[in-house]
Amino acid sequence: MTHIPHGHWPSPITAELLTAQGVRISEPQAVGDVIYWLESRPQEKGRNALVCESNGIRSDLLPAPHSIRTRAHEYGGAPYLAIPDAIFYVLDSDQRIYRYDLARAETQAITPEGAFRYADFCYDAQRARLIAVREDCTHNAHQPTSAIIALDLTNSELHILAQGADFYSNPRLSPDGKQFSFLRWNHPNMPWDGTECVLAQLTPDGDILSSALIAGGAQESIFQPQWSPTGELFFVSDRNNWWNIYRWRDDKAEAVFTLDAEFATPQWVFGMSTYGFLSGDTLFCCFSQQGFWQLGLINTTTKALTKISTDFRDIANIHCRNGRGYFIAASNTQSAQLWCYANGEVNALTNTTQAIDARFFSAPQAIKFPTRDGESAHGFFYAPKNPEIEDSAEQKPPLLVMCHGGPTGATESSLNLKIQFWTSRGFAVLDVNYRGSTGYGRQYRDRLKNNWGITDVIDVCSGVDYLAAQHLIDKHKVAIRGSSAGGYTVLAALTFSDVFKAGASLYGIGDLEALARDTHKFEAHYLDSLVGEYPAQQKIYRDRSPIYHIVQLNCPVIFLQGLQDKVVPPAQAEAMVAALQTKGITTKYVTFDDEGHGFRQAQNIQRALNEELAFYLQIFGSH
Repeated sequence: MTHIPHGHWPSPITAELLTAQGVRISEPQAVGDVIYWLESRPQEKGRNALVCESNGIRSDLLPAPHSIRTRAHEYGGAPYLAIPDAIFYVLDSDQRIYRYDLARAETQAITPEGAFRYADFCYDAQRARLIAVREDCTHNAHQPTSAIIALDLTNSELHILAQGADFYSNPRLSPDGKQFSFLRWNHPNMPWDGTECVLAQLTPDGDILSSALIAGGAQESIFQPQWSPTGELFFVSDRNNWWNIYRWRDDKAEAVFTLDAEFATPQWVFGMSTYGFLSGDTLFCCFSQQGFWQLGLINTTTKALTKISTDFRDIANIHCRNGRGYFIAASNTQSAQLWCYANGEVNALTNTTQAIDARFFSAPQAIKFPTRDGESAHGFFYAPKNPEIEDSAEQKPPLLVMCHGGPTGATESSLNLKIQFWTSRGFAVLDVNYRGSTGYGRQYRDRLKNNWGITDVIDVCSGVDYLAAQHLIDKHKVAIRGSSAGGYTVLAALTFSDVFKAGASLYGIGDLEALARDTHKFEAHYLDSLVGEYPAQQKIYRDRSPIYHIVQLNCPVIFLQGLQDKVVPPAQAEAMVAALQTKGITTKYVTFDDEGHGFRQAQNIQRALNEELAFYLQIFGSH
């Protein structure tokens, strides 16, 4: 073994390897014995390929460059639906719905050209129609109108089933086709603040005869209403502080199982799913406790939970069909793969070979630490780890603090090669679930309300305090990084504290006012609860915006920005860069002409990571 300074350790986890291993699997669906899923491929310019596996033979259903992706709500989700004889999907290039005939291997557009976006499909077999959420951008691209529509597949006529609310999701038919459920919500609520679950009675022709609000409201978040095989409507509600599972029975909501755990996650995209039905009385689900996800079975008759023992730390995208449960999961040593639960066994359906020796992987330690204002926050600490390097007992490692996006979201504790990229080079990493993160109940989630830029900043600083007191890091070599909303926490922490010596903002927010004015409809009033109403509370926005307090920001910063970003436009980064350069602060601005909000292409992901590493090494030096 050789002694080499922290940060300079040679590692097999390269930026090139990250993108080669970076195919992201999502949204499994099964029809009979045929399984479908999406693969986001950095090596194909971020294309979302629809993959099909039948009789052990795997193939792409559509050739490159076809990419399956919806832009509804900007973040998309649920862009396709498989039925026995066809696939309905949204093509990224024009946002129209297409029908792929499986027998003929032919595809045709079934919605007209125009400024429309579709997602979250439901097939009405009795009436030969496709139900979906539609955004109409015809009159105002920044404020599209949302509705649930039904498309007649025999004559292409389009009928609106529900409209008037700002947002809709989860349109679902009961097994007998006589009832219909969906979610709706209005500004200023985000779906994790308050949604309404509507139950409607349908006429034989499929029109809504009557409807009733059965759960939810401005202070209750409902997630994934779904019909059981026996025709009962189930949903997840956080009415008792925790997102637990309920059902509608005898004209009231009845708890199916209660636990101090989260059976849901923030609905940032369409189609999110944490449970499904293996049979009429057996529910297959995942839930999160203290940041770790687990699998379980709930008997809906006895209301008993049976935990399924696995090594998984992150679980998502549950889809059940024919007594099998399909899902995406990852462990400490294995990145996300597609799995199947059947007959008490869990088996991998996609390739699980890992190209890297697991001895290089640093395992996360869940920590709960005191905050500077007398409360507690959560995070995961990763110590530097490299089996080929002798770590010096005298020299403490530099620390990289990571801020997840959202800000309503959570960091994952499963294998993240982007974290291992740093730890295998000699960096320690603290991945913070600051107050406002999900996974710890609604009260913890609501702690960020009116406090964005304050509570999260206190928490990232308090995490550094805690690790320094434990003598686990070099407190003089601490950097902070984050993307999108996490990038705002980075810039706010650099501006309003003196804990950090460097920072990296990836498409982050420096001007809350500009974000409030410029962002898209889905998040147009998100800041109302996080900061305050705009423009009525303009002073608060300015007080918390780093761009107005550049005089207080005195350490080096690297900015990485996609020039096609519509969520956080490049002007945000450019204003910060110009102000810092005027002050003479070491600054680097790295742009990507063909990227939006988030980097999808292999060469861009590689360049961003290598530029960030070089920046830290320049700032921290070789000792």
